[in-house]
Amino acid sequence: MTTAAGRGVARRRVTILLAAGVLLGTAAACSSSSATTSSTTPAPSGTATIKIGIATDEPGVSLKSGGTYSGFDIETAKYVAGKLGLNPEWVPVAQADRVSALESGEVQLVVATFSITDERKQKVDFAGPYFVAHQDLLIRRNDESITSPEQLDGRILCSVTGTTSAAYIQQNYDKATITLREVPSFSECVRDLANGDVDAVTTDDLILAGFAATPEYKGILKVVGRGFTDETYGIGVKKGDTALVGKVNAALKDYISSGAWKKALDATVAPSGYTIPAPPTVAS
Repeated sequence: MTTAAGRGVARRRVTILLAAGVLLGTAAACSSSSATTSSTTPAPSGTATIKIGIATDEPGVSLKSGGTYSGFDIETAKYVAGKLGLNPEWVPVAQADRVSALESGEVQLVVATFSITDERKQKVDFAGPYFVAHQDLLIRRNDESITSPEQLDGRILCSVTGTTSAAYIQQNYDKATITLREVPSFSECVRDLANGDVDAVTTDDLILAGFAATPEYKGILKVVGRGFTDETYGIGVKKGDTALVGKVNAALKDYISSGAWKKALDATVAPSGYTIPAPPTVAS
């Protein structure tokens, strides 16, 4: 039989337990809300889209797997689109077609390791920069004979058509002693290297590190690690669209200052062992 005093103690215990439940529920709700709002990618304001030209075969940078896209450039494009209040519509664009895709209106932006050069600025405008990479060489891991472009005499070097990497080699090294093989995609170059059909691949170190870190090539290929150019990445915009350039620049400044830029690189590029540099200064 329960006494009146016992019933009083029981009631106090129930009250304490209920209060604790309310506090736990409130904490859980706060935690849930915090998780929802902590995303570094701004949410689009509606259903409107913006067509963005991207690469599809750059591990860690811009890679298509099934129906999904991943990598640093993809995260960058998502952030910019979100700041513009728009949903990204991905449009795969070959390296050689990035300028023409903007000129024709096929895409409104190009976010595809698109180096800013004086020649390209004659045809398209750029927002940014949002990253600075360096041209380097990818070779087979057991090859100790290639440490720089100067050791490419008599070798077959692979690069991708329409890239600054191919142009740099042609302009700065002896065409008579280096056989430059240009193909449509980086993945083809890397596959040829692994198969022994070419002696080295050249493009930006960021891209090469991504390939070297994939399960398929880890322990088989390596980056020389002596970058010999600066490759300043910008977001391509149709020539004359200064309003859009200004909006994208504002988005990129926020991307960097908010910490989202570093977070994106840590999640996509850092696992390859690539050393993350300091962010560049976005144009005003």
